[in-house]
Amino acid sequence: MTDRLLVLVRHGQSEWNLKNLFTGWRDVGLTEAGIAEAANAGKLLADRGYRFGLAFTSTLRRAQHTLELMKRELNLPNLETIRDAALNERDYGDLTGLNKDEAREKWGEEQVHVWRRSYSVQPPGGESLRDTGARVWPYFIHTMLPHVMRGEGVLVAAHGNSLRALIMALEGLTPDEIVHRELATGVPVVYRLGADASLIDREILEGPAIAPVAVPRAPLSKQASRVS
Repeated sequence: MTDRLLVLVRHGQSEWNLKNLFTGWRDVGLTEAGIAEAANAGKLLADRGYRFGLAFTSTLRRAQHTLELMKRELNLPNLETIRDAALNERDYGDLTGLNKDEAREKWGEEQVHVWRRSYSVQPPGGESLRDTGARVWPYFIHTMLPHVMRGEGVLVAAHGNSLRALIMALEGLTPDEIVHRELATGVPVVYRLGADASLIDREILEGPAIAPVAVPRAPLSKQASRVS
């Protein structure tokens, strides 16, 4: 039986996460805590015996560094890795580099909340989550999914919003459901797909325990329209 494994990991805490700044496409590094989170994610996967044949990440170094730390813990330093801007974080446009609390003071709590958590509203000069999904989802379908379906075992280190866009499609979530989904830094989310690319189950690896969640869904081909 082919194990169609896909593991998603949000990068460890970044320097701008710590400073509460809108980061987006700005290329910042990991904090010491973020380095520890990334290494721990790799250890959690190694301890449970997960093996991978291919890895994907964004063009931003916080995600790339997270992946390299996981590869080290997995004893897979030479794992083939593909980097692509399709997996980059959501572009926050004019908000990039601003402190989130200062942005609330400038534009108001409600407006900033809409920019951060709505599905289709863009911040000034930036992307909405729907825009992010418009580049993430085709890339997954055409480039990543074939490797998953061949049972190669795919590891992805990316960003909160690019992964949320992907999770929306994987789990068949509505726009209202996905805007309330949070992804912790450095926590692996393990998916297994069926022969028709439907979602069989999901596991969230946190600390020494695994939190399994059974989420039977329709084949992915029937879910793609939900990202539009």
